[in-house]
Amino acid sequence: MTGKRISSPEELEQLRKRILSKRGSNKLIVSICTMSVCGQSRGSVDVCGRFKEEIRRVGLEDKVDIKETGCQGFCEREPVVIIFPEGIYYVNVKPDDVPEIISTTLAKGKLVERLLYTDPVTGEKGAKESDIPFYKNQMRIVFGNNRHINPTDINDYIALGGYSALSKALFQMTPEQVLEEIKKSNLRGRGGGGFPTGIKWETTKNAPGKRKYVIVNCDEGDPGAYMDRSLMEGNPHAILEGLIIGAYAMGSHEGFIYVRQEYPIAYENTIQAIKQAEEYGFLGENVLGSGFDFEVDVHCGAGAFVSGESTALMSAIEGKVGEPKMKYIHTAVSGIKGNPSCLNNVETWANVPLIINKGAGWFNSIGTDRSKGTKIFSLVGKVNNTGLVEVPMGMTLRRLIYDIGGGIPNGKKFKAVQTGGPSGGVIPEQYLDTPIDFDELTKLGSMMGSGGMVVMDENTCMVDTARYFVSFCCEESCGKCIPCREGLRTLREILTDICEGKGQEGDIEAIEDIAKAMQDASLCALGTTAANPAFTTLKYFREEYEAHIKEKRCPAKVCKALTSYYIDPEKCTACMICFKNCPTEAIHGGKGIIHWIEQEKCIKCNTCFEVCPPRFSAVRRISGEPLPLTPAPGTKVIREKRR
Repeated sequence: MTGKRISSPEELEQLRKRILSKRGSNKLIVSICTMSVCGQSRGSVDVCGRFKEEIRRVGLEDKVDIKETGCQGFCEREPVVIIFPEGIYYVNVKPDDVPEIISTTLAKGKLVERLLYTDPVTGEKGAKESDIPFYKNQMRIVFGNNRHINPTDINDYIALGGYSALSKALFQMTPEQVLEEIKKSNLRGRGGGGFPTGIKWETTKNAPGKRKYVIVNCDEGDPGAYMDRSLMEGNPHAILEGLIIGAYAMGSHEGFIYVRQEYPIAYENTIQAIKQAEEYGFLGENVLGSGFDFEVDVHCGAGAFVSGESTALMSAIEGKVGEPKMKYIHTAVSGIKGNPSCLNNVETWANVPLIINKGAGWFNSIGTDRSKGTKIFSLVGKVNNTGLVEVPMGMTLRRLIYDIGGGIPNGKKFKAVQTGGPSGGVIPEQYLDTPIDFDELTKLGSMMGSGGMVVMDENTCMVDTARYFVSFCCEESCGKCIPCREGLRTLREILTDICEGKGQEGDIEAIEDIAKAMQDASLCALGTTAANPAFTTLKYFREEYEAHIKEKRCPAKVCKALTSYYIDPEKCTACMICFKNCPTEAIHGGKGIIHWIEQEKCIKCNTCFEVCPPRFSAVRRISGEPLPLTPAPGTKVIREKRR
């Protein structure tokens, strides 16, 4: 820390130079993700501890610095270790690998080949970002600094140019000029709706009222989505800087950062960032000596998915139940305590310093005609490379899933991708070349949402998928309005019946009618979009619904009530693997004796199918057809078959 507040742009620049001069350009930096859930859950803290221990033991403290960071994106390959300045990437590092990395790479500058990324398709190894498809096809203008920043050390952010955009806004631009720059950039809200950020800011600025509020929405309750969390965990000062700039442009002197309770690391790092910003003079009275005052508070949300909706979130900040309200007047005009309140998503605020520093023209050069800049996606599901990816708007789904995601595991066929969270829609293979932007995804019946992207392969049942997301929305609905509350409950019942083989003629038409009523009459965006999974699965995979209802068959062989398991005696080698792993002892047989499944005991857990060695593939899933006869008990495996 500096020990005193910074009172001018000149002092900020002097501090930046001092920080850089003390760090030295000859030191090696070992970057390890210990400040995020993904890294911690996969053992990065132990890896980091081993590095510190070994570096002390061999006496390299003066030559090597350990940089503990937030999420670096490639979550599936954590713990990831990056060695700068060369930018060498090691993946899936274990504590026992550390001495070899130190003796080989840090001491001699050579690579540890076995720890390099290996492409699952080509088998080629990659030592740097430019060699790794997951990274080289991205454009990480917002998320890229995570790997260089310890989020608990404000000096790391300042060293990379942090708070220079705030300085520029306060001392070189009027509030009107800042607002105009955001409008010119055509930045659209990254929280899902894609509303023009500049228009929202302008509405708040011009709304009557002495008190105005600016708010960061870090509620993010979508299953599998964690973009906002990772930004708040890894680079909270970027969001804070964007918020202060926005407050200056709108004439606000009070702000809130809403973080959901399930994000303890993000919450702690945000609190620490605010304390440091106050000590340095970026927050509080007379920010940077400019005469502008601004304070911010952190509100820890109770975890309700619906609280991500703007009116519900503001109700929660007021200390009330997080329920949506009718928007007779927009929150930009009447929000918290009836005052003008501007709510933007974490990623939206993080873009603001970049736009102010580099200009609206630069930002407009990235993306499509109506969707500018980049977008961070949470790429999860049946895809080889899972993690957080940042790409320019307009990249196709195919490029994102195959060039960055590495395609579908085990050579299986792509079936669909669900975008936009639980209220998004599924997009089938014929639309893989669709550019990713707000408008193109909406045309297909889906949406951008906050950036969740779940990839599905040929073994995914689309009826079951719709049931899962509708069930999630049903549990998370506030229940305030009848179309959403009763619509989701009824949809869940119908979809569950279809998955359990109880579907009837007319169910498809009922789903369509209920979904349409929800779209037209629900109170908030959760209700109006919650039927999207049912709508789009019906639109693109209607034949699967018909197979479930008319033929009592699940084409993907996922729905338990419509699926049975059978061991093919022609392929069974009596290896005993399925026999030993069956949790209900439904499999009979023995060493050298063909196995068979007692159907009355089988709970259809899929364990036998998963553990049967692929070279045998003796366990079959059957749906909509009679079970073949099982062999007589005690039938022995013929040796020729075993070979």
